[in-house]
Amino acid sequence: MVSCTATKKVTVTIPEDLLDEIRAEAAERGLSAYVAEALRFKRDRDRLLELVDWLQEEHGPVTEDERATALAELDDLDAEHERRRTAGGHDAGEAA
Repeated sequence: MVSCTATKKVTVTIPEDLLDEIRAEAAERGLSAYVAEALRFKRDRDRLLELVDWLQEEHGPVTEDERATALAELDDLDAEHERRRTAGGHDAGEAA
């Protein structure tokens, strides 16, 4: 994927052992792309946590029943995804 976004060079300090692991993981994409992706992921997660905090302030905490229902729905979605993946993509374009 080619990006036309402006970039800026910065200096960061990273523990050497972590840097070695990241370089091994990032091989083809490159270190900068790997770090940028990780920072976007972290920023998005922080925003989601802010949303969760706000929703809990507005509507109260999630109950155990609500949590269990959501996890069951996720399990169903995961099972459907796995079924479609192992089907070899023959029905990948079909609606659920």
